Amino acid sequence: MAGAAEERRLATVVESWQGRPVLVVGDAMLDEWRFAESERLCREAPAPVLTLRRRISAAGGAANTAVNVAALGGRAVLVAPVGADAAGDELHDCLDRAGVWDRTVNQHGRPTPVKRRMLAGNQILLREDSGEPDDALDDDGVARLLTALHCATEELRAASGGQPLTLVVCDYGLGALPRALRAWLVANRDRYATVALDAHDLADWRGLNPTVVTPSFAEATRLLARAAAGFGGGNRTSVRAATAGDLHLDPAEPTDGPSELVVGAAPGGAGERAPGTPHPTSGAPSADGPGTPPTEGPGPVTGPTGEPTPGEDRVALTGDGLSVTGTGVTVNAVAGEGVDRAVLAESRLAELHAHTGADVVAVTLDTEGAVVGGADGVRRRSHSTPVPASHAVGAGDAYLAAMTLALAAEASLPTAAQLAQLAATITVSDTGTCVCRREDLLDALGAGADEAGHSTLIGTDELAALVAEQRRAGRSIVFTNGCFDVLHPGHVRYLTQARALGDLLIVAVNSDGSVRRLKGTDRPVNPVEDRTALLAALECVDHVVVFEEDSPAKLIEAVRPDVYVKGGDYPPEMVPEAPLVRRLGGQVRTLGYVPDRSTSAIIDRIRAQSVAPTVGEGTGRPT
Repeated sequence: MAGAAEERRLATVVESWQGRPVLVVGDAMLDEWRFAESERLCREAPAPVLTLRRRISAAGGAANTAVNVAALGGRAVLVAPVGADAAGDELHDCLDRAGVWDRTVNQHGRPTPVKRRMLAGNQILLREDSGEPDDALDDDGVARLLTALHCATEELRAASGGQPLTLVVCDYGLGALPRALRAWLVANRDRYATVALDAHDLADWRGLNPTVVTPSFAEATRLLARAAAGFGGGNRTSVRAATAGDLHLDPAEPTDGPSELVVGAAPGGAGERAPGTPHPTSGAPSADGPGTPPTEGPGPVTGPTGEPTPGEDRVALTGDGLSVTGTGVTVNAVAGEGVDRAVLAESRLAELHAHTGADVVAVTLDTEGAVVGGADGVRRRSHSTPVPASHAVGAGDAYLAAMTLALAAEASLPTAAQLAQLAATITVSDTGTCVCRREDLLDALGAGADEAGHSTLIGTDELAALVAEQRRAGRSIVFTNGCFDVLHPGHVRYLTQARALGDLLIVAVNSDGSVRRLKGTDRPVNPVEDRTALLAALECVDHVVVFEEDSPAKLIEAVRPDVYVKGGDYPPEMVPEAPLVRRLGGQVRTLGYVPDRSTSAIIDRIRAQSVAPTVGEGTGRPT
């Protein structure tokens, strides 16, 4: 673990990227998780009978990267094609809840990509994918996406307060980034100070010259192998012969890619090192020697192998060095005794820099962490803790978001690598799509809000100083108020959505006297001490303040919120405080309540039950 001084230094970087403007573009999808129980097998087949208990939807792909950017404190804007369908509607809701500026473009007739996972006992039983690369954008869709890209860039620039813009490209081969969009991004590269690229096929992006690329081990392997294939026409050729000047990188067929490469035994193995290819560590040629015909059929496999990938017969990990065969890609996993994927990745960083044009290359190794290298030769090896696969979905998005924000904040490469790995690691504690929140990252660094010297419950006299300090740090403030007499799920959802609209949520609570004047002499049910304690315990609430007046107008003038939030299904214009908030330069948002979830309804149910006759009444028996 890092020492206290190191943790404070890292926390300072996290604070410094607050509000950084980030445009995310690429393949957005919906992650659907279905949790079931199984107690028997069906009669028709040896398959479990599942009873669905719970369903969760989350942003996936580029959308989850944008959600992570926003959760970590950046200002995220997403441009992506989304289907005009139910999955698209759910994805819009996910983005709205996360506080992402949704600039997606609806595409009629082109479904939203969805990854549906069915689980029983926390084990993924199957995954159903919808959305294929063949679902190409039509000319009108491409034109509208180009317009959205330009407008989102200008909108972000106008709201950035002079901060340089950051671009994140998430290309997962699902057709969201056709040639015209790639050409636009390459041509407009200079509009973005920092550019991050996460692509299944890095060969499609030559010319972008990104700040950082984050390929998986298999994606890095594919790029190097195709570079070699440009010389050998598919015959086995040493990748070490490849140079940036000779590189031939025509895009291959779109593929889902091996982003979820599972290291294990794949059928068929793969051949040996190309004749005469130097050993990656010893430099010795293969035993066959130059000119010896390659051995037909599967050769001896001395290391683990990876699953076949669409569009390429297989990616196989052997101990013979990186080479290209007529049937697929052969990539070193062991390269001799004691050499692992991390060592191999580090030995190839220079080639990856040359082939991608990136300043920073971060080769992610799933449960083994990552190897990160800068163009100046700086190297960083990070480690992670192995977890079930169902816990790690989207961890790469958290890694990418934190790495990008750190580099945009001009952090050093070792610092960026450390924060990125930490962000990915702390998200994998449970099943679901991974999202790292800024507060979680700061807590992991021992720099949570309470340790920074501010308690959650504050007095009105402390409010002005606290707000001034937050404003100096560049944070946007969300403010709401209410009685919160009996805290219920509607309140929790409402406050969670409110928190996503800015960097800090302040909740003003009516005093007991104020509640009596507003609600009647039988309210509040819970005294203000209890109400504020419950609110302060909510993760989404940063600060709670009590006010005696019937109106929060004095507090609004003191806070001057960037966003003022009220609950209800009416338009913002009907909010009594709206004119004051707008005069002070803020905006007003109304968030709908959860149906059938209200304090009054709960109190009415309790009262109804208290007067209902009980079993045994009047019989002399105890009830």
